[in-house]
Amino acid sequence: MDFYQKIKGDLQKGIKEGITVVKEGAAVVKEKVEELTEEGKKQYNMFLLKTKVQKEISELGGRVYDLSVKLKNPMVDKRVKALITRIKKLEAQVTRLEGKKIVKSLHSAKKRVKGKGK
Repeated sequence: MDFYQKIKGDLQKGIKEGITVVKEGAAVVKEKVEELTEEGKKQYNMFLLKTKVQKEISELGGRVYDLSVKLKNPMVDKRVKALITRIKKLEAQVTRLEGKKIVKSLHSAKKRVKGKGK
């Protein structure tokens, strides 16, 4: 094999390897973007839930304050009880959402991609 053929073969091999690396890298990037998108959705949902909780607690506080003038125990009021129930449900949703772990490690993503390429 002459020098030119060797160089040509090495270049073709290098191009094939380069394309493979780029494809693997693109797959890893795509997966990471999807993970980050899921994390963003989670954070947005958390924000919405916490905003609802704040609104409900504010309404509860106002209701209890108004009733404190009229009743001895504002906790017997139906609207107060309903507000407390809604707040507890929202609290459970927030707790459940906070408990989820969506973000995966980049290392495990690379392993999966390399396993698919073989």
